[in-house]
Amino acid sequence: MAKTLRTSGNYTVKAGAGYNAGGGSHTIRLDARYVTIPGDLTVEGASTTIDTTSLTIEDPIIRLAKNNTNTTDVDSGILVERGLANNAAFYWNEGDSVFKAVTTTSDGTGTSITDTGLANVRVAEPSAGSDAATKTYVDASAGAFTLKVAGDDSTAITVGSGQILQFVGANGISTTGSEPDTITVSLANNLTDIHSITNSSTNADLTLSANSNGSVIIDDILTFPANRSGEPSANTVTKVFAQTPSGGGTGLFFVNSAVSSGAAGELISKKKATALAIALG
Repeated sequence: MAKTLRTSGNYTVKAGAGYNAGGGSHTIRLDARYVTIPGDLTVEGASTTIDTTSLTIEDPIIRLAKNNTNTTDVDSGILVERGLANNAAFYWNEGDSVFKAVTTTSDGTGTSITDTGLANVRVAEPSAGSDAATKTYVDASAGAFTLKVAGDDSTAITVGSGQILQFVGANGISTTGSEPDTITVSLANNLTDIHSITNSSTNADLTLSANSNGSVIIDDILTFPANRSGEPSANTVTKVFAQTPSGGGTGLFFVNSAVSSGAAGELISKKKATALAIALG
């Protein structure tokens, strides 16, 4: 026989001391084939356990960590019990600000997930630029990649899949390869068979510099292939240059702001020096 219990106000069913801040020990059991609650249901307490073989939820959006005020580091997600093996979880890692798929020893009773390893995630082949890329897609894309290298003569060489692009050192230049993707060109050895060093920048200096008290040594003939047009500006560094021979008979001039007020002077030849010495007695 159906029966309805109606009250004019709130109605409380209490077993023993009730919840009692989690200290209660009694149970209220509703024993029926079906239990229907037509109004809103609020469940308070420390935990909610649902022992059913099938769970169906109409709500299209499930909200987790409802009371998180973002004042603490709270991970949130779904944890799968796996029996003897480590559990699996797909969750938002608040500390790293990323979604992670992992295996874990966590049991879901705390506010954080302890990763024991990353788990594989299978997704469809990407179609949009923001889609996750599969291994199949990456392998296919890498196989279709073409690398072309051009030399000074603009001749392009294609480096195909599985081929090696090798930088070969010679004449005192050594090359060393290291991961990731690094080629180091070293000039630590003496340079040999180098026939020309050119600075292609307009009016830029080319500096040969020795370390500390070392010297730049020219072990043979220093050639000035052309006379300079005009004199270089004078400063405290001595500059040597070639011009049409004058009174000194050498055509080799120098300029230094500390010598002759910076006026250019010509180095005198041995023949001229001898003639001057005789003339001056």
